Amino acid sequence: MGKPAAVATATLQCSFGVAPTVLNVLPVSRVLIEGRPAATITDSVPLVNIPTFGMCQSPSNPTVAAATAAAMGVLTPMPCVPATGMPWAGGAATTTVGGKPALTAGATSSCAYGGVIQILFPGAVRTTEG
Repeated sequence: MGKPAAVATATLQCSFGVAPTVLNVLPVSRVLIEGRPAATITDSVPLVNIPTFGMCQSPSNPTVAAATAAAMGVLTPMPCVPATGMPWAGGAATTTVGGKPALTAGATSSCAYGGVIQILFPGAVRTTEG
């Protein structure tokens, strides 16, 4: 059995973020799954596809490091600006959307500040990748 397909409004969480967010998928491929645009592994552009996770708690984030230093070593979260630069890892093995591998539950994306972004809820409940 395949993994559930990820679509626009899939719920995402970063390991260093304080709040979940939703995946934004631009309808360029014109493929809908359960009435919403289907996501691909290239839907990983910061602030376009992956919005902010509220506040960032990663000590590798320069703004968090500076605020923490100013607070005499007390971890001080700062506003999150995702720093993803690569496509999602672990997408569909055989299913493509517009010539690109489909994004599915279980895929992850990495943030340059050490966070791992995962799909909490893919959005599709009846459609799986083949």
